[in-house]
Amino acid sequence: MATAREPDVGLLYQVDERAPLPLVACIGLQYAVLSVSSMMLMPTVAFRAAGASETAVVWAVFASLVICGAITALHARPIGRFGAGYVLAIGPSSAAIAVTVDALDAGGPALLAMLAITASLFQFAFALRMSLLRRLLTPTVSGTALMLISVTIIPVMFGMLDDVPAEQPATAAPACAGATFLVVGGIMLKGTPALRTWAPVIGIVVGSVVAAFYGLYDVDRVVEASWFGVPTDWPGHFATVADNFDFATFAGMVPAFVLLYLICTIRSMSSALAIQTVSWREPRAMDFRPVQGAIGGDALSNLAAGLAGTMPNGAHSGTVARTQLTGVAARPVGLMFGTAVILLALCPKVVALVLAVPGPVFAGYVTVMIAATFTIGLKMAVSEGADHRQGLIIGLAFWIGAGCQYGFIFPEFVATFAGGMLKSALTAGGLVAILLTAILVLTAPRRQRLETRLSVASLLELRDFVHNLVKRHRWGSAMTDRLEAVAEEMLLTLLRDDQESAERERRLLVIASSEGNAATLEFIAAGGQENIEDRLAVLGETATEESFERVERDVSLRLLRHLASEVRHRQYHDVDVVTVRVNAPT
Repeated sequence: MATAREPDVGLLYQVDERAPLPLVACIGLQYAVLSVSSMMLMPTVAFRAAGASETAVVWAVFASLVICGAITALHARPIGRFGAGYVLAIGPSSAAIAVTVDALDAGGPALLAMLAITASLFQFAFALRMSLLRRLLTPTVSGTALMLISVTIIPVMFGMLDDVPAEQPATAAPACAGATFLVVGGIMLKGTPALRTWAPVIGIVVGSVVAAFYGLYDVDRVVEASWFGVPTDWPGHFATVADNFDFATFAGMVPAFVLLYLICTIRSMSSALAIQTVSWREPRAMDFRPVQGAIGGDALSNLAAGLAGTMPNGAHSGTVARTQLTGVAARPVGLMFGTAVILLALCPKVVALVLAVPGPVFAGYVTVMIAATFTIGLKMAVSEGADHRQGLIIGLAFWIGAGCQYGFIFPEFVATFAGGMLKSALTAGGLVAILLTAILVLTAPRRQRLETRLSVASLLELRDFVHNLVKRHRWGSAMTDRLEAVAEEMLLTLLRDDQESAERERRLLVIASSEGNAATLEFIAAGGQENIEDRLAVLGETATEESFERVERDVSLRLLRHLASEVRHRQYHDVDVVTVRVNAPT
């Protein structure tokens, strides 16, 4: 049940507010500078591991930056159902490195392009009808996936700690990483809200100064880079499709790419849900319409990646932790962020300035960032309650994912299955969480269904439906009265929620299930405007003149809050799903 919660007093500008332009420009550029290295690193590693030419590597990096910048800006300013409407970053996925290398080895950039385009169609379909998988991809699964991102990043972070020449003193790497970590962590713990917005930049600058003292900052790389440049040699991936395309190879690799995109979709769901938790002062119920927009953005970026011949992308949680660090969630930051990434792609000197920062400095910053990400994921995983089943799903998924990541669980099988995708904690743990959730869904007691019109005239059908449910489970007259009242008030609430659509006929699907002495009623109808869960959360606020005008409308909500033990409202673009749990009277 939604209850009144404390606002986030550390948030300077929430998502729908307009921050000062200088602050927007500063933070957007910060995000771009901190993200561009990972956006460049992934395609560089994948294409060089496959033995691609330097021309192909340069083009893949440039294309990735432009695509990621454009989709990041799209998330801040959605177009239709594409875009989340939040400051949400997108970038090449580390989980895609293995299958990208396999595709390049098997058929070159042309095969990679065909696979990326084909798999993106599955993402488009999922974004369109995400509500169909609502029982499978739950906040528990999404939160666990977000926690596993930290496990996936740890080896990369430890690798950056040792990324110094052998001739350097033993104190060089610890000094650079320690200085960055202490500055960023210290500002976050004791700094003012305004100072926190500068924490990442201040920490990296201090760490780079320490690195320069040891001679670790690559100044020559910055000096030699040009100010402006665009790759002119597009590899022309589709020119060789007719000559080199092998359908058997293509068909054999499609499942691996679909599985990869499923994992990237789970990560995008986690990130889109997490960014909502840090973008509003007053906590709100999770809205799944931005999640659909985020997945639609992923699909669009992967279609573009296939057309450009670079590696697949996915939304990631970097801006979640950074938003929490800076306290600025205003949408113009995302627009500036995406624009800055595109401009950086056109300016090799600025890119070199970022890439010259040594690994230990980035490691010190990432340590603080992944700690915040892990905490957000944990809160999300238990946001809808954590009974013994959810606890077991979280625990098994997390530790099996970690075991696969570090080679403790059947390393020979894990290393060879689906191109080594299970070597990623996010992939292995995410699949475990989905599988365990699917088992719960498939083994749940048989559910009863009623489909009718969403109108007052359907009350008699609802009452008969409730009577049959109570009779089947032998709950008694007290439970009958309670369920009848809940069904009636829920129907009236849904009708009032979208009065302007009264002229068109709306359908209502009610699905009933039981667990012990509790009944769960799921009401599915065409999408409305307000979130019932949020309205329940503010019923206890001090009355105002405006609130007195809403008393009649909120009577149903007050009765729902009294009769139901839990109310969850999930909003999608196509439907609203309200789940009400009712315990039998003792």
